[in-house]
Amino acid sequence: MTLNMEESVDMFGDINLTLGMLNKEDDINKEDIYGHLTSVIQNADILDDAIVQRLIYYASKDMRDDNIPREIRMLAGELLVSLAAHDFNSVMYEVQSNFRILELPDEFIVLALAELATSYVSQSIPFMMMTLLTMQTMLRLAEDERMKDTFCIALEKFSKAIYKYVNHWRDFPYPRLDANRLSDKVFMLFQYIMEKWVPGAPRTRTLAIVKAHGPTVSLLLLREDFCEYALGQVPWLLNQYKDKEIDFHITQSLKQILTAAVLYDIGLPRGLRKSIFINLLHQICSVPEPPVKENEIEASNCFLILAHSNPADLMEFFDDQVRSNNEAIRVGILTLLRSVISAEEPKLRDYITSIERTVKVVMGDLSIKVRNSTLLLIQTMCEKSYIEAREGWPLIDYVFSQFAISNNNLEKPVKTNFSENEKGEKSVQETSLEVLKTLDPLVIGMPQVLWPRILTFVVPAEYTGTLEHLFNIIRILIMAEERKKHNAKDSTALVISTGAVKLPSPQQLLARLLVISILASLGKLCGAGAIGLLKILPEIIHPKLVDLWKTRLPDLLQPLEGKNSSIVLWETMLLQLLKESLWKISDTAWTIQLSRDFSHQMGSYSNTSTEKKFLWKALGTTLASCQDKDFVSLRIKEFLIAPNQLGDQRQGITSILGYCAENHLDIVLKVLKTFQDQEKFFMNRCKGIFSGKKSLTKTDVMVIYGAVALHAPKMQLLTRLNQDIVSQVLFLYGQCTQVLGMSVVNKDMDLQMSFTRSITEIGIAVQDAEDHQFQFVYKEMLIGYMLDFIRNEPLDSLASPIRWKALIAIRYLSKMKPQLPLNDHLNILEENIRRLLPLPPLENLSNDGQTDKDKEHIKFLYERSMDALAKLLKSMMWDNMDAEDCLEMFNLLRMWLVSQKEWERERAFQITAKVLTNDVEAPENFKIGSLLGLLAPHSCDTLPTIRQAAACSIIGLFCIKGITLEMERLQSLQEGLESDDVEVQIKISSKIAKILSKFIPSEEIQVFLEETLDGLETLNPTCTKACGIWMISVLKEQGAALEDQLLEILSTIYHHMPVLRQKEESFQFILEAISQIASFHMDAVVVNLLRKALPFDRDTKTLWKALAENSASSGKLTRSLIDKLETGLEDDIAGIDAISVACAMYEVISTGTPLSGMYPELFTVLLKLVSCTLGQKMPTVSLSHRRHVMQQGERQQIPDPCRLSTATLKCLQAQAMKEGLAKESDEGENLWTLLSNPATHHIGVCVLARSMAVWQHGIILDIMEYLFSSLTSSSENYRITGTAFFSELMKEPILWKHGNLRDVLTLMDQSAWDSNAILRQMAIRGLGNTASGAPHKVKKHKQIMLESIIRGLYHLARTEVVCESLKALKKILELLTERDVSFYFKEIVLQTRTFFEDEQDDVRLTAIFLFENLASLTGRRWKIFFAEEIKKSMISFLLHLWDPNPKIGAACRDVLMVCIPFLGLQELYGVLDHLLDQDLPRVRDFYRQFCVKLAKKNQEILWILHTHSFTFFTSSWEMIRSAAVKLTDAIVLNLTSQYVELLDKEQLTTRLQELRQDPCISVQRAAEAALQTLLRRCKEISIPS
Repeated sequence: MTLNMEESVDMFGDINLTLGMLNKEDDINKEDIYGHLTSVIQNADILDDAIVQRLIYYASKDMRDDNIPREIRMLAGELLVSLAAHDFNSVMYEVQSNFRILELPDEFIVLALAELATSYVSQSIPFMMMTLLTMQTMLRLAEDERMKDTFCIALEKFSKAIYKYVNHWRDFPYPRLDANRLSDKVFMLFQYIMEKWVPGAPRTRTLAIVKAHGPTVSLLLLREDFCEYALGQVPWLLNQYKDKEIDFHITQSLKQILTAAVLYDIGLPRGLRKSIFINLLHQICSVPEPPVKENEIEASNCFLILAHSNPADLMEFFDDQVRSNNEAIRVGILTLLRSVISAEEPKLRDYITSIERTVKVVMGDLSIKVRNSTLLLIQTMCEKSYIEAREGWPLIDYVFSQFAISNNNLEKPVKTNFSENEKGEKSVQETSLEVLKTLDPLVIGMPQVLWPRILTFVVPAEYTGTLEHLFNIIRILIMAEERKKHNAKDSTALVISTGAVKLPSPQQLLARLLVISILASLGKLCGAGAIGLLKILPEIIHPKLVDLWKTRLPDLLQPLEGKNSSIVLWETMLLQLLKESLWKISDTAWTIQLSRDFSHQMGSYSNTSTEKKFLWKALGTTLASCQDKDFVSLRIKEFLIAPNQLGDQRQGITSILGYCAENHLDIVLKVLKTFQDQEKFFMNRCKGIFSGKKSLTKTDVMVIYGAVALHAPKMQLLTRLNQDIVSQVLFLYGQCTQVLGMSVVNKDMDLQMSFTRSITEIGIAVQDAEDHQFQFVYKEMLIGYMLDFIRNEPLDSLASPIRWKALIAIRYLSKMKPQLPLNDHLNILEENIRRLLPLPPLENLSNDGQTDKDKEHIKFLYERSMDALAKLLKSMMWDNMDAEDCLEMFNLLRMWLVSQKEWERERAFQITAKVLTNDVEAPENFKIGSLLGLLAPHSCDTLPTIRQAAACSIIGLFCIKGITLEMERLQSLQEGLESDDVEVQIKISSKIAKILSKFIPSEEIQVFLEETLDGLETLNPTCTKACGIWMISVLKEQGAALEDQLLEILSTIYHHMPVLRQKEESFQFILEAISQIASFHMDAVVVNLLRKALPFDRDTKTLWKALAENSASSGKLTRSLIDKLETGLEDDIAGIDAISVACAMYEVISTGTPLSGMYPELFTVLLKLVSCTLGQKMPTVSLSHRRHVMQQGERQQIPDPCRLSTATLKCLQAQAMKEGLAKESDEGENLWTLLSNPATHHIGVCVLARSMAVWQHGIILDIMEYLFSSLTSSSENYRITGTAFFSELMKEPILWKHGNLRDVLTLMDQSAWDSNAILRQMAIRGLGNTASGAPHKVKKHKQIMLESIIRGLYHLARTEVVCESLKALKKILELLTERDVSFYFKEIVLQTRTFFEDEQDDVRLTAIFLFENLASLTGRRWKIFFAEEIKKSMISFLLHLWDPNPKIGAACRDVLMVCIPFLGLQELYGVLDHLLDQDLPRVRDFYRQFCVKLAKKNQEILWILHTHSFTFFTSSWEMIRSAAVKLTDAIVLNLTSQYVELLDKEQLTTRLQELRQDPCISVQRAAEAALQTLLRRCKEISIPS
């Protein structure tokens, strides 16, 4: 409610806004404003009174304003009238106030009053008297033509309103008013207008008066005193029929007057009635100008009114008019009669006879329109029961006769106006059929009209087109009678009484109905109607047939239920019914008459029609059933002599004699032979053609012999076949191919076709006889003839059916005995395939046709030929019980199935589909694997026909093997292959493969794979993909069962790989196939691949990678390879097998296969392999024997086993780093060089060990467990590898915590005493690293460890051992106390000093470091000893401050800083500190400062330095020699005189003199300076130099 209030408020606001706009002097917008306001008001339920009053004011003002355009004034008037719905009195008051007596009003006021009277009759009537009185005073004032027209319009509206009130006053809400007073005023107004305004009235006023005429006269007819006047005005109205635009309104007014006359029961004068009839008929039948449709309808309605009021006069008028020969009048009257009858006017039924008589008058009219109108009238009369029994039959006969006439006219058209006449005749024909279709035979009186005369239309040929409806009428009549017989004692008894009509005989009816019944198989209703009539007419045909047909006809009708029956089956059933019926009747005379009636009906059908072909067969069957042999012989002879009576003489005589031979073989053959002997003239084939005679030829007789053989009783046939039939056919053919007594190749197509047909029918007959002992002596000869026919056909066209027919003949001949050998069958098939499959594409063949019909014929021949070839191949294949022979025959298609021409593939596959489907019985051992591999890929071929045929063939293969399949699903998938979307095709093919793969016999998988591999090489990309999909699907389903065939399958795959590598997608399928096989038989595949020669070729490498990339089986692959490698290394010796495994592992790991839990074992076994192959050469037997083309100057690379193994380990570590299982090596790529070199292998192992991710301690522990056995291996290399690896792990505390390194420590200690230097080195390193990993173990086992390590210091031949021992001692001593070391201290110090001058930097550096560490372990016991050793070592420390290796210089500085306190020379710290400055002091300056300080403190040490310096004059390092000379210079300079005197001046001078010749300039200069210092000091103390 709230919503309605809101809408009202919005509407009122809208109206107020619009009213405000009306105040403006804007005429342009007023038109839209009034239109909008009218729409709003008409749709409003409630309006505010104030708004209504304002609207009335504005609308009235504008409506009366002459300065405003008429359109706006008219809209204002419409608004004013609309406002009356909300406040009628106010609107009426406003209008009446401007409608005053003796004042001429505005025209729109008058129009408003008229509209109010029409729209609001009930409210207007009380004001009507006042309005009419006022209007009466105004008429005389009206001079303007528009005003006069307006008053006429007002009179029309007022009269209508008063007429409505007069006839419905009871419906009005107030007391009855005096209608006479109103009609008085109307009369006066009408009289004034008719007298004063009609004469000389213009067209517009005439129209207005005409419109007012009908309502006004209708109102005046109510008054008896006005009635005569009113009717007197009607002639004026009729006289106005001149203008088409006014005619409709005249007719409309006339209809109002006629309606009122009927309502008031007023009889029209006869003259007036006739005038009305004539004028109204003219409105309908106007010829020069066709009538306006609306006017025609109104005129028809007037006639309906007249039919009700004056039926007799009307029928008399119609009868009189229809006798004229005017086509338009006749059509009009027939149409009016049809309308009147359709209206079911009760009074008209008394005039049925008159109507029938009227119709009969026009039956002879040849006009198309009249005939059509007559037919439509008859149709309506039949529907409304306007047919009476005595006179009605001619009307029904007229319908049939009109169909026949039209049919005849269409067959023999008139040359003039052909197109128009044809269209008209077709319309008559269609109308006739429509009448019969709608005819209800059970309408009252109709059965008596129709029966039995309706039967006369059944047999004549001219009524054939009406049979569908005719049979329906007859059926309804008979069935209705049957119902009456059951429901009542009395019936109308539809009996045949000839009367004046000649009815068809029973034989005629049977012959006609039986022939028409054949059309039921084509889905034609007349055929079904015919068989339906036979079912209910047995008594009429023959009393003996009642019981037979009662049981047989229902069975006969079953094939027709739901769908069309096969015409051959239906034909056979009808002929069987005919046989049984004639046998049941057993009346020779009756049968003879039936045969004659069949003959008489020959002209009723065209020679090519289905009915005619059946008629011949029915006639032959009837003769076969006839017991009068003389009659049969006579009839056959008549047909042979005069075959033209049958229509198509060859087909007719062939069918008749063939079917007749079923019971009269001897008679037929005898008559034929007699005919051949007596009628010599027929032997000349051409005579009949050129002389114009309709006689039989030799070719015709050949065909007859074939038909006779086909239908003859089989047991009788075989005894007479060779001698009496085949020999005659061959004789006739031979005669036809002779010219002047010589045999020539005759290319007469008709002769070849006839000969082929005859042979085919003979073959069919022999096959149907099923006598396996019968030997057909002419078999090879006839097959030869057929092959000759086919060979002679061109390979570039397909214009004749000879190929097709000859193939059929060969198929039947091949089945006969004696059986031909396999080679003959193969030759026959190959010859036929070669003559059909290479034909050009069907489109090209069709283009040879000149017309569309020709093209259709070529297409027909093409399809039939291919079908015949398929059937021939199928027959020959499956008739052979040897599976190999079957396959060999099928293989003839192989080259065509993979042809590069898609039309050839299409044909081959369509043939294949037919060969492999539809209830094939193959030999038990027939193998499908090869065929499946050949056909399956083409389920994705380029053409949908190929794809579907391939799928069909595939399914057929499994059905041949007796395998039960999901046929509905497979067929649905097969239909989906019509799609042109390649992805859809692949998807469907994959689904089919998944369904069928599990059914392939496992023993046939190999041959299947061989075929698919061939397909991968040769087929197009899409088929290749399908190949791969099928191959993978089969391997997934049946891979587990392939163990016995595995080697052969793998060998086959390897064989195809080099070619398939060139096709990327195909090669991927190969790889996937190998992976799929491996998922079931991993070990076998691995073993097979490992047998490949080293180094692996590209294909083998790719296979390993493919196996690894298969996530489902990569784990199994890795495990298998590990097992194989472990087995190969069981004796710690690497053979060729182990190397092969390594190469395989390289390919597998390089794919990025996740290592997961196998990394420790894999790492260990590969490390072992590297160790065992150190220095090993590749065995010669392992080299690949594959041919390798060398480039000029290229040297053959001999594979290095260790390098191959190292590469695999490298690959493993790279993957491990990706997975976070290892870290980057500190040696980078150099690691692998170190590892593969026997001399540096141990170093590489150590580097490798350091690259292990210690945080993955679980993995390291597993590696340690696997590698532990290496420490005790019989292989020295492997012991070294293991010891080196563990030596690095010994420094990891976490491994000591979780791992079993105690046993490793023991074995390390033992190995430290090994004779192999590298092994000792690695063991000592391990002992030393224990200090970092397990300090507590060092303290616990210090004695054992120290002894083992110290022993290494004596291995002077290998500095590596010494260096390692020094490093180990340094690490261990850092953990021990002076007490722990006391026993070994002196030995360690003495051995350490020996390495200060070692050539190896690492040894020197390590020795210096160790000596520094020893300083902290002297204790009181060894302090003096150590001080003395320092004195002996100081010269080395001082000189090596300038060692080429900066690290050694820094170490010497540090050791000096540590050792000086032992000598009490702390003053030297200041000098040593200068070595820490950024700018190092000069060597000479440093030594002089050092010696100055030392000389002051301890001249003895200075002298000791001097005595030890000589040995360094010959050092191999220039810097040491130079430093030694410079130190000597500083010592000599700072020695006291006492010590100077002790100098061996001669020796020193000699040495310095030698150094002056040193290659190094620095040494030379230093020697010169030292020599000068020596001389100077000698002079100072007066010592001769």
